[in-house]
Amino acid sequence: MADVLVLGAGIAGISACYHAQQAGLEAVCFEAASHPGGLVSNFEVQGFRFDNAVHLSFSKSDYVNSLFMKTPHHVHTPSPYCFDQGLWLKHPVQNNLYPLPADDRVACIESFIKRPDGPVENYQQWLIQQYGEVIAKRYPLRYTEKYWGLPAERLSLNWIGDRMRRAELKEILQGALEQRQDNHYYASQMRYPKQGGYFEFIRPMTEAVQIRCNKEAVSVDPANKIVTFSDGTTQSYKSLINTLPLPKLVEMLSSCPEAIKDAARNLLWTRVDLVSVGLNQTQVPPYLWFYIYDQHQYAARAYSPSIKAPSNAPQGCSSLQFEIYSLSSTPAPDPQVLIRNVKQSLQQMKIADEQSILFCHHKQLPFGNVIFDHGMESRRDQILQYLKRVPIYSAGRFGCWDYFWSDQSFLSGRDALQNLLDDRKNSRY
Repeated sequence: MADVLVLGAGIAGISACYHAQQAGLEAVCFEAASHPGGLVSNFEVQGFRFDNAVHLSFSKSDYVNSLFMKTPHHVHTPSPYCFDQGLWLKHPVQNNLYPLPADDRVACIESFIKRPDGPVENYQQWLIQQYGEVIAKRYPLRYTEKYWGLPAERLSLNWIGDRMRRAELKEILQGALEQRQDNHYYASQMRYPKQGGYFEFIRPMTEAVQIRCNKEAVSVDPANKIVTFSDGTTQSYKSLINTLPLPKLVEMLSSCPEAIKDAARNLLWTRVDLVSVGLNQTQVPPYLWFYIYDQHQYAARAYSPSIKAPSNAPQGCSSLQFEIYSLSSTPAPDPQVLIRNVKQSLQQMKIADEQSILFCHHKQLPFGNVIFDHGMESRRDQILQYLKRVPIYSAGRFGCWDYFWSDQSFLSGRDALQNLLDDRKNSRY
C-alpha cells in the first residue's frame, strides 16, 4: 500500500511527492508518459530542444525561488512584441501605438477617451471599458478568440488578475507620440536554465522522489482506495493526490453521482498545437516572444527557445515555436495545414524563407488552458467539493482547474500535501 499516491508527474505532482518526503511520508507518483515533467518537460528534434510551449520563471515566491534558483540560469528582461498587419508593436499594444498611421492613433485615443463606464458582466465588456471600442476590437477581442477559442462575451472575469494591463491615458498618449521602451509587463525578470530546458528547475526534486512512468491510471475506486492502471496492475493507497485533468479523473471514478459527471462533461479547455521550427540561421527577431494578431495566421503567439538559452539550438542555428490553440469541443486541426500556415507566417513576418527552414515539427498538447466560461467556477467547485468528501486531494492547473502559472502549480502540490496532513492530524481520514 502506498502511504501517499500521486496521479501525474507534472510539476504539481512532483511537488506533492517532494513535500510528502520532506514531511517524512512515503509517496509514489504514477505517470502515464515515459518521462516525468508534464507541461514543463521538453523534447528534442534534430539536436534542437523545445519546451512544451513557452516557459520562463518569474515567480514572486521566495520559497519557489529558493528552490528553482539553485539551477544555473539566464536572466531575461521581458520585452515582448506584437505582430499585426505587417507591423511590429511593443507589448502591450495600447501603450505602444506609435508605429500606426496618425489617423489610426487618433481613432484609438479618441475611442479610449469615450470608453463606457459602469458594471460589466463579461470579458468583452471589460475590454471595451478598459481600452475603448477601437483598441478592443483591433487587438484583444481578436486575440481572445485565437487564444481562448471563444468570443470574449462568453468568458467571465475571475481569471484576469494582473494578467492584463489596465489602460491609463498618460501611458497611451506617451506611447502614441513616441517609440517607448517602458516595461509594462507583470514581471521585471524572466529566468531560464542555461542547460536542459525549463525542467532543470525541478530536476533535483524529480530525482529525489519515487516516480513510476508508463503507468496510465484508468480507474479509481475511492471507497476501497485502489487505482487500476492500463497494464492491468493495481495499487492500493492510504491517501490520494490527483493532478490529472478533472474531466479525465471523473471518468475514472468507479462510482460518482450523475450531477458530478455532468459538471465534468461541461468543463471546457484548449488544446495546444505546437509547431517547432529549426532554422539554419543565427538571427531571429530580437524578441524572446511575441503575440500574433493577424487572423489569417493561426498561431496566437511564438517564442524563440534559442534566445531563452543558446544551448537549445546547435551552433550557428536558431529556433522558434508557434502555439496554435483550439477549443476542446471542436475538431482538432490538421497538423499539415498548421505547418503550411506557420511557414507562410515566417515569410510574411520576414523572419525566414523556405531555404532557412530545416524542419517544422508538430506536437499536440491535449490540455493547454482551462476555459473560464460563464458558470465554470460553479461546475468546478461542485466537482472539487465532491472529491474532498471522497477524499481525493487536488493539485495543479488541471487538478484544481484554475489558471495557474508553473510556480502556482508547484505550490498547489505543496498545499495539497498540507491539506492531507491537516486532515490526518484532525483524524478526519
